[in-house]
Amino acid sequence: MKITTLLAATAVAGAMLAAAAPASAHHAFSAEFDANLPIALRGPITRVEWINPHSWIHLNHTNEDGTTQAWMVEGGTPNTLLRRGINRDSLQLGTEIVVTGYQSKDRLCEPSCRGNGRDITFPDGRKLFMGSSGTGAPNDGSDPDERR
Repeated sequence: MKITTLLAATAVAGAMLAAAAPASAHHAFSAEFDANLPIALRGPITRVEWINPHSWIHLNHTNEDGTTQAWMVEGGTPNTLLRRGINRDSLQLGTEIVVTGYQSKDRLCEPSCRGNGRDITFPDGRKLFMGSSGTGAPNDGSDPDERR
């Protein structure tokens, strides 16, 4: 009986630890971002996070008054970006990019402003879709996979 009790206690403790661990949930576009707050950012890449369920590209955007503002822009999954031609070689630190997309609903900019990226334009003029279909992002025809 002691082994059974020990196994049961271990299972309960494991379940409690799993339930207490923070979960990273995948969300719909409309849960965090506002289709009525379009953004157009230009600046050098400062950091790239290739994590699931979304990748993040960090950049320093230069405002019209010459000040810079840190932004982190959410993209599709790393696999989605790779399929669209965006990889570690194309996202080198310091590369000047242009990102269009939508700002977060909360508009908070501490420590960085947050946005959902729609398109990324590279210095050579290549423009690639960086979002993921089916997230509830506005259907504006930028995604070649969108069906009209």
